[in-house]
Amino acid sequence: MRILPLLCALLLLMLQGAAGLSLARGSPQDCERRGGFCSRGSCPPGIGRVGICSEQDFCCRRRWYP
Repeated sequence: MRILPLLCALLLLMLQGAAGLSLARGSPQDCERRGGFCSRGSCPPGIGRVGICSEQDFCCRRRWYP
């Protein structure tokens, strides 16, 4: 019975972290603030999609490789 509160807390933390992984709909200014740029249709090769600027534009940012 002592494990139940720990499992609830862990589930809450996982759900809170997953909320930040979604593609956020924002403005071009939000995209630039995140270090990205708006691209129509899709992002160029080697560039990751980090958000949405508008209905047709995606916020893209270079992927960081260690």
